[in-house]
Amino acid sequence: MKEIVAGVDIGGTNTVFGLIDKKGKIIAEESLKTTDYPKVDDFVAALVSDIDKLLLQKKEYKLAGIGIGAPNANYHKGTIELAPNLSWKGIVPLTSLIMKQIDVPVVLTNDANAAAMGEMIFGGAKGMKDFIILTLGTGLGSGIVINGQVVYGHTGFAGELGHTIIVPGGRDCGCGRHGCYETYASASGLVRTVLYLLSEMREESILRDIQPSELTSKKIAEAAAKKDPVALEAIDYTAERIAFGIINAIGFSSPEAVFLFGGLAQAGEMLLVPVRKYVEMNVQPIFKGTVKILKSGIPESNAAVLGAAALIWNELK
Repeated sequence: MKEIVAGVDIGGTNTVFGLIDKKGKIIAEESLKTTDYPKVDDFVAALVSDIDKLLLQKKEYKLAGIGIGAPNANYHKGTIELAPNLSWKGIVPLTSLIMKQIDVPVVLTNDANAAAMGEMIFGGAKGMKDFIILTLGTGLGSGIVINGQVVYGHTGFAGELGHTIIVPGGRDCGCGRHGCYETYASASGLVRTVLYLLSEMREESILRDIQPSELTSKKIAEAAAKKDPVALEAIDYTAERIAFGIINAIGFSSPEAVFLFGGLAQAGEMLLVPVRKYVEMNVQPIFKGTVKILKSGIPESNAAVLGAAALIWNELK
């Protein structure tokens, strides 16, 4: 029988999971609503039952393990801890709850670390030992790989570049502090920048016709592609802020590449070109020309499940 793993991505609203082979091919995929299960025991029972159903349809495969990406996940302990966007409060011993129901190894990490593992096993970082992935969504997640190992740190929560401060006393952040990287260098940060620029700039802009609550990073990127002056200024400002965070990260881990992933990275070269420019302009001379700034090599739609699968394949090695 051929071996297969289950990759699981737990989100605040939906949980997506799939059966993935060693080459990163998704053999089957399914989802369930996280919000339907306010009790974690009920969620685990539903998840295991659904994975079993998928396996019954694929009788030529044998399940070798389960990898999970989840918010506030602690790799060392196999726990989800104080996750603000999940209804399961406190410290949830997720891996042990699942292993009571299904007899295979289960590994858990946060979604950005899973994305880093996916990039290394199935994406653009194949063969790289040192790289960083920045997930530029509503917030900013990061996975740091040094010498082929994801950095977890003493607590299991290392690699929170989104909460390094790049503008002292700057924008307020959901973490309770001010000036965090993610308040500037994320999809929501770009929207905040546009709303500020619309009040400061006098130029005509198609963004003025969009209600603030309807404004998205995708609409801003589309406006920038049409040479909208406010959108272009916002992309440039955001690129400069992304570059500042990258420069600080280069100083401590000297990566071969930094991969940008998530909603904001969908702007592609329009964002990457100025990010590269600002990194080269401002990085310490010893690091000039040493770091590639690349778009993630994993398709956005499958990234979370592939990352979780890569996590367990890496453990099984």
